[in-house]
Amino acid sequence: MTTGKQLFSTLADGKLTVEVTETEFADPSGNQVLVRMEAAPINPSDLALLTSAADLENAEYSPGKFVASMPEPFNSAQKGRHGLRLPVGNEGAGTVVAAGDSESAQALVGQRVACVPGNAYSQYCIADAAMCLPLGDISSQDGASAFVNPMTALGFVETARKEGQGAIIHTVGASNLGQMLIKICQEDDIPLVNIVRKQEHVDLLSGLDAKHIVNSAEDDFFDQLCGQIDATGAYFGFDPIGGGKLADTCFRAMEQVAVKKMSEYSRYGSDQPKKMYIYGRLDMGPTILTPAYGFGWTLSGWLLTPFLQNAGMETVIRMRQRVLDGLTSTFASSYKRSVSLEEMLTREAVLDYRLMKTGEKYLVTPQA
Repeated sequence: MTTGKQLFSTLADGKLTVEVTETEFADPSGNQVLVRMEAAPINPSDLALLTSAADLENAEYSPGKFVASMPEPFNSAQKGRHGLRLPVGNEGAGTVVAAGDSESAQALVGQRVACVPGNAYSQYCIADAAMCLPLGDISSQDGASAFVNPMTALGFVETARKEGQGAIIHTVGASNLGQMLIKICQEDDIPLVNIVRKQEHVDLLSGLDAKHIVNSAEDDFFDQLCGQIDATGAYFGFDPIGGGKLADTCFRAMEQVAVKKMSEYSRYGSDQPKKMYIYGRLDMGPTILTPAYGFGWTLSGWLLTPFLQNAGMETVIRMRQRVLDGLTSTFASSYKRSVSLEEMLTREAVLDYRLMKTGEKYLVTPQA
């Protein structure tokens, strides 16, 4: 048995309790490895358990712990987790200190690896050797974000190809993932329409040589979007915001461009297929759609794990190798601040990282 600190999240009686506690970690067996965790990012996907929609402004904060009220309807919507003490942290990197008796697990002992244990906010974690990516000379900080964002960005491109799409719209072009997607699409010669919210984001993406950028803060945003859709043929996109009208705006712009290409009027709208995938809920409000783009549209959800399960091992191996080859270039991540397990639960840190501002990602260093 190995003992160390681990973060847990519990929702019970309308209260979300997140705390760091001492935990015993079982010895690895079979194809398992025990990883001494050294770095783990806070991604938007981690916030579902870490903060959810809790009232963090009025939470009770103490060393290594906070307790916050969970408002309705979010409390009832998470009924399945009521009373469960759940670990948090999708991905991270560290050093393998012990392994089960399988050959593949034993081969990783002493190596620095990236992994996806689901409890990365911890000083130790048990991981499947098959899901570990040996980092070689790459540091744990550089390797901590080797899975979620890189594989998601590559997954978007794979999905587009599978569905016969030659161009993509991404509604958060300046995000960490968005910048990776820009580089991938440049390498693969895929037109990418990037939606951003600030002029500084336009400048950032221009510095990456992105060709198709539209700023939603500008008065002529809709006209800009229509122009870029017309130029690229992008009737297919990905949106992590979820709530609000942005997906609707994309559909309306797609339809406006498509209608102009019609030779005759149809009361059913254009026959151009239009599709948006929602892959996050940065806005917890309802997704608003309007009857303004005919009937040839699809709004769907996209999650990384189901995609990988359906992609096939050959595709996944190819994607993982591409990530490893570009981990300090195409798939490099930057961080605003590094925090210990205890520091990540302070009021200052929680209220900051839950906003998920562009370019302000946090990195957790469990051994600090």
